[in-house]
Amino acid sequence: MSAVPAAPTVLVTGASGGIGAATARLFARRGARVFGTSRRSRPDEDGVEMLVLDVRSAESVRACVGAVVDRCGRIDVLVNNAGVMCEGFAEETDLAAAQAVLDTNFFGTVRVTHAVLPGMRARRRGRIVNIGSLAGWIGEPGEGFYAASKAALARYSEALRHEVWHLGIAVSLVEPAAFTTDVLRASTPAPATIGDFDGPRENARRTLHESMRRGGDPRAAAERIVSVASASRPRGRYGVGSGSFWVPRARTLLPQRLFDNLVRRGYQLPR
Repeated sequence: MSAVPAAPTVLVTGASGGIGAATARLFARRGARVFGTSRRSRPDEDGVEMLVLDVRSAESVRACVGAVVDRCGRIDVLVNNAGVMCEGFAEETDLAAAQAVLDTNFFGTVRVTHAVLPGMRARRRGRIVNIGSLAGWIGEPGEGFYAASKAALARYSEALRHEVWHLGIAVSLVEPAAFTTDVLRASTPAPATIGDFDGPRENARRTLHESMRRGGDPRAAAERIVSVASASRPRGRYGVGSGSFWVPRARTLLPQRLFDNLVRRGYQLPR
């Protein structure tokens, strides 16, 4: 596996705030040439050159990746962080809203990755770090479509890792637990239209918001992401944050009924 250059060119999607912004700034402080993206135009800040990118648009992706390559000649590290959350019980969530989550969190990552890969293949070198979520391990009540998008991302990342490893390209998935970011503030909750869900819906919502309020500092996630990108032989999956160790193991080792009861108890749902 080829080493990352001492001063790599890094592209971080979804870098307007939270984990993405913290990651882009940390790369810049460590000497990288960093390009961050957001859906709206933003000024350059803290050594990060900001570009406009809508990961839902193939044309926008081509233009953004092309701009970086035109300026630097290459992209050494890609961090796919752009993502949105869709808060609401599954039956109450409009299908268009659910599709938008998958189009951003999953297919958006696919679009950017497939635009960057040809250059990495030509050089036989590159690092791709996809930002998943601990939610990919649990069908969390009230964020089922977000969890589905992150579960899909995990399997895509795993398959892609095997496909490009022999070309000197390392693909890793970093799955943060709850971190204090603006992702919920940017989300429009699904309307409460079904009375049968009134109690469970409010309990699940309260649990989700409390976990985000008490979440970790995004800079801790950024430290993990940057270390993964620079590792000599990076693993396929890394967790970071509270619960990132025990949740995957509980999901794998516990009987399904016991795991289900733990989830329902955690979200104060009927058991």
